[in-house]
Amino acid sequence: MTVSQISVFANSRPGHMSRVLALFEEAGVSVRGFSAADTGEYGILRFVVDRPEAALATLKEAGCACTVTPVLCLKLEDTPGELLRVIGVLARCGINVVYCYSMISTYIVLSVTDTEQARDLLAAEPVEMISQDDIARYIAERDGKEA
Repeated sequence: MTVSQISVFANSRPGHMSRVLALFEEAGVSVRGFSAADTGEYGILRFVVDRPEAALATLKEAGCACTVTPVLCLKLEDTPGELLRVIGVLARCGINVVYCYSMISTYIVLSVTDTEQARDLLAAEPVEMISQDDIARYIAERDGKEA
């Protein structure tokens, strides 16, 4: 069983990811997972969406360079060593993991050109910023321990 991943080739400049996301919004497409990789002047945006056919049609209509690739999507147990176990199965069989990313659309990690300015700008928005302590606390609470 596979899911469809849409890859979009984009300039690595402010606004290009917003343009793609605006196209998805206009088409009523929800992003379930994503990855953005910078290769210098250009980048590759990868998306798992609820309606890949609609997303692809919208992107092509807008003139975006995009492709669809079948990928595996796994739900792992949230326990130490689970990712290692799964990646180890593939490694032992000689299967290389070309890239991978996490798929929880409500928790995202952003690497930006100006972390302090971005933090200050987003602090005024209705979003919750997660700290390292928050991550540790979530794991401790899940396991029934004190943080």
